[in-house]
Amino acid sequence: MKLRVGATSIKGNFRDNNEDALHVDPQGRFFLVADGMGGQSAGERASALAMEIIPKKLAHQIHFSSSPAEQVVKVIDDAVALANTEIMALGELDSKLHNMGTTVTFAVIVGETMYAGGVGDSRTYLLRGQNFKQLTTDHSLTQALVDAGTLTAEEALTHRYRNVLYRYLGSKDGAQGAGAKPYPLQPGDRIVLCSDGATGGVSDPQLQALLAGGNDPEKIAEEIVKAAEAGGSKDNITVVVVLVEA
Repeated sequence: MKLRVGATSIKGNFRDNNEDALHVDPQGRFFLVADGMGGQSAGERASALAMEIIPKKLAHQIHFSSSPAEQVVKVIDDAVALANTEIMALGELDSKLHNMGTTVTFAVIVGETMYAGGVGDSRTYLLRGQNFKQLTTDHSLTQALVDAGTLTAEEALTHRYRNVLYRYLGSKDGAQGAGAKPYPLQPGDRIVLCSDGATGGVSDPQLQALLAGGNDPEKIAEEIVKAAEAGGSKDNITVVVVLVEA
C-alpha cells in the first residue's frame, strides 16, 4: 500500500512557544505526535527528547515487513519506557526542567498492519468509510471518571479537570505500556494523529468531516489546524494526516 502524509504544527493564539513536536518517518514506517508540558522551555525539551529517542528505537529494532505483533508491541513499549526514563532523569539533573513531561501518540506501520497507541491525551483516529474511531485512550482524570461511570462523555468535554493527566512521559506511571494495538489497514483508510490542541478546538464530528474532505493530506492537516484555532483552542495545535492508497 502507498501512504501519503501531511503534517503541520503551530503555537496557536494563546501560547508564547510551541511545546508540541511531531515525527514523520521519511520511509513512511511510523508517525508520532507529542505534546510537551512543564512551562517555559521544559515542555519543548520533553517532547523533542521523545521524538528523538522513540523513532531511533523503532527504526533499529522493528523489521517493518516481517516483525510479529508481539515483537512490535514490545519494541514500542521499550522505546516509550526509555523516553520516559530519559525525560525523568533530565528533569532531575536540571532544576529548570523539573517536572517536565510530554504525551505521545503513534502509528507504526508493519506490513499492512498499523499499531496505534500512546501515553497521555494526544490521539490517533482512523476513518474507514463512514466509520470514525478513536484508537487511543486518554490518560486524563476526566476519562477515568467517564470509565468509572461518574461522568458522561458530554460532561467530560467541559469539566475543569479535562486537561489533567495521570499518565504521561516524565511520570512514574509513564512506562506502564503504550497500549499499542494492531489494526489491519485497507486502501481508502484515513488516519489522523493530533495533540489535544486540535481536539480542544474541533469536535469529533468536525474532525471526521475535515479528514474526509479533499485528497491532499497536507491541506487536510492545515484545515484541521485552522478549524481548531477558529474553534477556540487555547493550546499548541499539531496534526499529522496519513492517507492509505492501493
